[in-house]
Amino acid sequence: MNSRTKMSLGIIATLLVIVIGVMTWHQRTHFNKNTTINGVAVGGLTAQQAYDKVAKTKLTNEVKLDDKVIYQGQASSAGFTKNDLSKFQTALKKQVTFFPSSKAKNIKVVPSHVDKTRIAAMRAALKANIEKENAGRKAPVDAKAVLANGKVTIKPAQKGNRYDTEALLKDFDQNAANVKIVLHKQYQHPLAASSKTVKQEAVKLKALLNQKLTYQVENKTYTLTTNDIITKATYLNHQYQFDTTALDKLVKKVNKNQSTLDKSFTFTTHSGKQIKTATGGSYGWRLSETKAAATLTKALISHQTSVNAKNDVYGVGYNTGGIGYGTTSNHGIGNTYAEVSISDQHVWFYKDGKCVFDASVVTGKHSSGDDTPKGVWYIMYKQRNTTLRGTSDNGSAYASPVSYWAPFTDSGCGFHDASWRTNWSSTAYLNDGSNGCVNMHTSDAGTAYDSLTQYEPVIVY
Repeated sequence: MNSRTKMSLGIIATLLVIVIGVMTWHQRTHFNKNTTINGVAVGGLTAQQAYDKVAKTKLTNEVKLDDKVIYQGQASSAGFTKNDLSKFQTALKKQVTFFPSSKAKNIKVVPSHVDKTRIAAMRAALKANIEKENAGRKAPVDAKAVLANGKVTIKPAQKGNRYDTEALLKDFDQNAANVKIVLHKQYQHPLAASSKTVKQEAVKLKALLNQKLTYQVENKTYTLTTNDIITKATYLNHQYQFDTTALDKLVKKVNKNQSTLDKSFTFTTHSGKQIKTATGGSYGWRLSETKAAATLTKALISHQTSVNAKNDVYGVGYNTGGIGYGTTSNHGIGNTYAEVSISDQHVWFYKDGKCVFDASVVTGKHSSGDDTPKGVWYIMYKQRNTTLRGTSDNGSAYASPVSYWAPFTDSGCGFHDASWRTNWSSTAYLNDGSNGCVNMHTSDAGTAYDSLTQYEPVIVY
């Protein structure tokens, strides 16, 4: 190698060192080509130059989503101060690469003066606008396990195109300092069929299958399977939801054959005569579809093998729990009751099938339509020394003190003493009867009161 060649190689090496040195210096003191800070292009600028450019750039306060402006505010200052220059210097150091990079990169630099009120207002308005956009979009449908027709299947998820509001707001929070804010499309994702949640739903529903239990309704027992109780079921958000249409058949059967509420039946009077009771009274019970469904599905969940219907009945009047459930003799009224004959103007009180007391009475005034209501009722409660208040036929108010009071209808009819009454004839009720109550002699009222018990049937005919 001659001296000229050696000198040329030395010059090349020197130039190469200089070039590398200049490149290294430039890389360390200037931002890469396609770098932006808060959305402002700073490629090729020093930290000072980048600060100067970003600091004087106004925020448009515009938010775009899916190439559409969904929020437009008034332009405002970026909020940078001289103290923020160090943040740009730090950002420069972090983005340095050995070789120049043309990769697009946005660096977030938070200014010292952040207008939190502006951001909060933008965020609230943005949320409202996203929700408004979502109103016309299709919501995703989660996959879910379903029990139907005696088996558990998984209904697949269905995609939608509704925006994920929380994800977009998070995106906004991370880019609130940008001159122009462009949100990336993010959609609500449905729960997948393969998810742990849906698999757990299936496990919960399968636990209900192939069960058998007995349902005791008074003196009758019904054997039921899962399919007799549940038509369809899901397990969502850690709770069962049941469609118990299948149970309606049993409820109708029980109410037809066993329930006593508002049913007419053949009643044997004190004289042995058989009559048909009037419907519309308050005594009796009926099986509730809602209550029965709750009891039986709960039994399936807890794997019970036997349950009683006593808590699944309802009634009307003062006590809506269903009076008389469990009493099956004498058409459901038993052998302890009060019998009121309007035509005889007489009452009889029975205990365990034996008449323990009877007395003549005056019932509601027939000519004014205030007859004591016919039907099967029950003693709502008993009260001593009270005042009965109401309105007479002529519209005047009355207040009648009584020593014994035992109401049996919601309209306020009951047994009580009537010290003010002078007409006790057997026809007094036709034109001089009560306002609907059963008036009793003061000498009889106490004995009658003592013979009555709360919820005891009262048959008026």
